[in-house]
Amino acid sequence: MDGDWDQVARIPFPPPGVRAMATPVTTLAFDPHQELLWTGNDYGRVMSFYGAELQRYTSFKACTTHGDLKQILVNDKGVIVLGSRDIHMASRRGPPIWHIQHEAMKDLQCMSFTSKSQTEILVAGYQEKMFVIDVSKGEITKEISTAHSYKIMKKSRYICAATKDGLIDMIDPATLSIVRSWKAHSALISDMDAQHDFIVTCGFSLRHTQSYVPDPFLNVFDIKRMTPMPPIPFPAGGAFVRMHPRMSTTSIIMSQTGQMHVVDLMNPHTSNVRQVNVVSSLVTMFEIAFSGEAIAIADSASQIHLWGSPSKMRFVDFAQPCEFATADVPLPAIEWTSETPLNSIGMPHYREVLLSAWPDMVSDVGAPPPTLDPQFLATLKATDFGLYGPNTRGLRRNQVEDTRKADKATVVGIQAPKFLSEKARESAKAAGNTTGFDDGVDDVADTLAKLAEADRKSDCPPMYRNVEIRYSKFGVDDFDFGFYNKTPYSGLEIHIANSYANSLLQVMHFTPLIRNLALKHTATSCISEDCLLCEMGFLFDMLKKAEGSICQATNLLKTLSQQPQAANLGLLEEDLNSASLPAMLQRLARFLLDRIVDNFRLQSTGPNLMQQAVQTSATEFIRCMNCRSEYTRPGPCNVTELIYPAAKPPLRNQKATRVTFSQVLKLSVERELPSKGWCPQCQRYQPNASRKTITTAPAVFMINTAIKTPEHRGLWAAPGFLPEEIGVIVDHGQFFCYEGEDLDLHLQRGIHNVTVYSLVGMALDIESTSGQKSHLVGMVNVAHSQPEPPKSSQWHLFNDFLVRPVSMNEALSFDENWKMPTVISYQIREANNKMDTSWKENIDTSLLYRDSGITPIHKTYRTLDHTSETPGPSTIVALDTEFVAIRQPEIEMNSEGERETIRPKVYALARVSLVRGSGENEGEPFVDDYISIREPIVDYLTAFSGITAEDLNPRLSKHHLVPLKVAYKKIWILVNLGCKFLGHGLKQDFRVMNIHIPRSQVIDTIQLYYLHTRLRKLSLAFLAWVVLRENIQKETHDSIEDSRTALRLYRKYQGFLGAGVWEQTLHDIYNTGKDVGFRPPKRDGEDIRRTETPPLPIEGGPGPTTPARRPPVSGGAFLTPGRGSPFS
Repeated sequence: MDGDWDQVARIPFPPPGVRAMATPVTTLAFDPHQELLWTGNDYGRVMSFYGAELQRYTSFKACTTHGDLKQILVNDKGVIVLGSRDIHMASRRGPPIWHIQHEAMKDLQCMSFTSKSQTEILVAGYQEKMFVIDVSKGEITKEISTAHSYKIMKKSRYICAATKDGLIDMIDPATLSIVRSWKAHSALISDMDAQHDFIVTCGFSLRHTQSYVPDPFLNVFDIKRMTPMPPIPFPAGGAFVRMHPRMSTTSIIMSQTGQMHVVDLMNPHTSNVRQVNVVSSLVTMFEIAFSGEAIAIADSASQIHLWGSPSKMRFVDFAQPCEFATADVPLPAIEWTSETPLNSIGMPHYREVLLSAWPDMVSDVGAPPPTLDPQFLATLKATDFGLYGPNTRGLRRNQVEDTRKADKATVVGIQAPKFLSEKARESAKAAGNTTGFDDGVDDVADTLAKLAEADRKSDCPPMYRNVEIRYSKFGVDDFDFGFYNKTPYSGLEIHIANSYANSLLQVMHFTPLIRNLALKHTATSCISEDCLLCEMGFLFDMLKKAEGSICQATNLLKTLSQQPQAANLGLLEEDLNSASLPAMLQRLARFLLDRIVDNFRLQSTGPNLMQQAVQTSATEFIRCMNCRSEYTRPGPCNVTELIYPAAKPPLRNQKATRVTFSQVLKLSVERELPSKGWCPQCQRYQPNASRKTITTAPAVFMINTAIKTPEHRGLWAAPGFLPEEIGVIVDHGQFFCYEGEDLDLHLQRGIHNVTVYSLVGMALDIESTSGQKSHLVGMVNVAHSQPEPPKSSQWHLFNDFLVRPVSMNEALSFDENWKMPTVISYQIREANNKMDTSWKENIDTSLLYRDSGITPIHKTYRTLDHTSETPGPSTIVALDTEFVAIRQPEIEMNSEGERETIRPKVYALARVSLVRGSGENEGEPFVDDYISIREPIVDYLTAFSGITAEDLNPRLSKHHLVPLKVAYKKIWILVNLGCKFLGHGLKQDFRVMNIHIPRSQVIDTIQLYYLHTRLRKLSLAFLAWVVLRENIQKETHDSIEDSRTALRLYRKYQGFLGAGVWEQTLHDIYNTGKDVGFRPPKRDGEDIRRTETPPLPIEGGPGPTTPARRPPVSGGAFLTPGRGSPFS
């Protein structure tokens, strides 16, 4: 019981009639499936109340004869009500299911479910016969004679029945015979409860004055040992008692005056005392909810009190929704005039289909041809009879592709928002309109409302379905990713190859131990091109800095595709051959953890902390079943694959054993499995049996669910199967796992060293049946990665770039039809919220002060001097990059004849130039790296980038040629040192580099020289002509020249701003640009070609453009730079 427990609600118990007097409550019962409290009165009427406010839900007459309702039992089908002479079952809405009356039913008092789960009950009372009733059929199946008169029945291991003279009989639920009797009180028993392994009772003793006096103690009986335990003192006199449903050794005792004690049966000297506010009345009964978070109390003044914690009030852990009556909607009033249209009068309701009703039929005629991937076509070889090559389409040979289904899959789901350019134009058209942003919010609210409506009509809610990126002529930057994500947590784009890994990467990002070690490794001097751990560190740092902005895992997935084993293990989408996405992701999880353990070892001089974090250390004992020889070998594993126990049908009259997640995990870690292997003694392959002895458990449990059969799906679909916390004990080579009440009991006892693990997140397989392809999403509790622990869990859905908070119930509930977990991550609770940022102080910066690639013949830069040039927060770095294209855009015609971009052009970084932005050497480059690109280049974009094939050829290049990681890490180091990056149009540069730089560290001249009312951004060449009186980009782009130009424009901006003439100057620049078309004037009748870098993809534009470099023209062929500029 938490410290904030108090009275939450108190209502008067409704009287049986409008003018009738209030009557007391005769029985109380909480619903085990819904948020309902059931009550009965002495007129045979049942009433239920909903939720923490105790709102009235249903009321119906259960017994035909007047008299007290004795007891209420609730199962998943309905409510069973016991009267003194009859038994009634009704649905929760009130309609009856069955009603039983019998001549031998004279004074019934109690009932209990038997061993057959909740399909059979045993009924008894102050009479000579007991009845066994089949609940599903509503029939009496057996009559049993008894010598005892029972008043209370509770179900535990046995059916514990209390007699009216203080005796308790323990009845075998299978044979219904008495196993043991126990004299609990000398006179009578007032209340009793039996749960787990204990029976607790309170009652009265008969004194010499022949009066009944409450016993000042609570009697306890151990069912497992079949022995009574020492009584627990309760001076106020116990009248009512209940066992806590979650804490197996905790009991709650209450007196008639409202004094309530919470006592631990194992430690009775510590108790929690509360007082119920019953004024001038007495407590008549009380009941505790199945969640243990609520207590209902009835008093003699016909009041019902509800106690609990206001912040945790719930009756059931995973409540099913209640069915409510549909509210009547009044019809609108019609003003009837001669002008009233007749179609405003509604048509009558017909039960038969009218002849005028056309059938709702849609007929598919023909089918669209299958779309072939250009990369697939590029791998085919031409022959006389056609093309042939490896089948990498994901279909079997000669298998027909259902193109109708694929075509429909593109129109089901969330409707994409308008492009950012469309929103900007609409906002500009509305003169003086300041509600443009609010309109966007309304669009989101409308969409979420539609999603909620669609959730009720579909098997798979829309927030779980595939999300697609639409492309305008401005490319992917014009897509409104913010529409899908209003949280501070960044999503990942999906148009990248192998982006099925997004869900697993999000789970690993929010696992603090893996994130801390990845960043610690990334800050070292590692520059290996194939290091996946460095790429993880880069990605995790980008996701953290982005704070909700869209990110992409381009570099990491590119490095993954270049791993030699990736294709052999079937980890690449282009090599997909009928493999399911869950199987691919589980193989990827094993591969990634194996690789990052090896990567961490390369740069670590001490113990391998990554191996300690993720590896289960074990020794495997293998015994040959033929010669019985036994040998051992190390058996560590980084990922645990679940093994499920074989399903065994329950024996007759026995309850089916419930399988828990902790049992499955224990079986999977120890892995006692028969197999076949090489026997050194027999010198041949023989059947063998293996078992594992566990040495240490990892700090991070990465678990593959390995769901393969419908029985496995049924286990996960059971409510509460996956716990938020588990406890692990490793003792003498054995692995023990606990959850729920068992975990609380072991933590309370403190005998063993229990390591508690918290559920961080999971990757889910979404199998939508609405015409969409199956895909993977992430479900993460981001609370564990916060710097400070929040008060409650914060579960979020990561459906690629759609990020949305969800409830814990939604996160931990699964559906065997469409929602199943694939990979699960648990982390030790001690590591939660421990985000290590010490790596920022230990970054290895040696890469900035040396050349790490092929030494260029003519150096265009001078590296930083480590003695006098130390980058920091005050350092300005001018940046510009050049790109090449490694994939052409995919464009198709839609049904309306319009061109649609299916996948945009893909660029790769080809050159990076960094120029000193301050100091004595301002304007001098210190980095000018050309990138050695592994992918085939389809267009060098020489006219725009100045890059030729020779520049990127390791054998022919005259420049400083380095791997992508080296150039990237230099910029990453400068970012984390706090340097400010200056350039023109840096958004595209950062996107292609796949890096996120905080806005506070970016100075973009395209934004500085931007007048928002004009809706046009100015090119660098035009600004250089109009402001600096220079002509740049004459033949092609040069990144050093562009960096210096942006730096000089920034200095001019500072000068205009300091002189107080900036606003007027900016208007003059735009007016001049309007006169010349925002381009420098022609020279000698020839227009100089100037474009952005790289050019924005335009639908229907030209193909690859890689012209040869033209020799420089003599100076007489051009005007003086800047001539005609208004600032000359």
